[in-house]
Amino acid sequence: MTPIDRLIAEQDITRLITQFGLLNDSADWAGVSAMFTDDARFVRPAGGDPVIGRDAIRASFESRPPRKSCHLITNIVVDVTAANEASARSTLVLYAAPAGASEAGSPALIGGFRDRLVRTSEGWKFVERTGFLDLKVSFA
Repeated sequence: MTPIDRLIAEQDITRLITQFGLLNDSADWAGVSAMFTDDARFVRPAGGDPVIGRDAIRASFESRPPRKSCHLITNIVVDVTAANEASARSTLVLYAAPAGASEAGSPALIGGFRDRLVRTSEGWKFVERTGFLDLKVSFA
């Protein structure tokens, strides 16, 4: 892999990670689930059992109550480990409120994701996305 190829892969993966937040905030569950491989494993930042498979991941998002959210994703570090494999880490700040609300409730959540990715014929995809929470920030 040339240095330019590595930079392109890092940029493509960074875009995928950022796009995950944007699609999540717009409740585009088809778009979110398309970011995963067919056999992907997903663990929400709030924890719980892993959700296995693209269809199950989509169903898990569709089953959530509607909400208004803003995922701020930053501190993205991508490690390309092979031409078609990579890992990444990112930090997440999440504000959420019930659908139709104009104010985010307290607390804000701070955590992140640890990802394993593969390059497919359709581009980079998550094969494993594990979320975690570090802090709850109250606005009191």
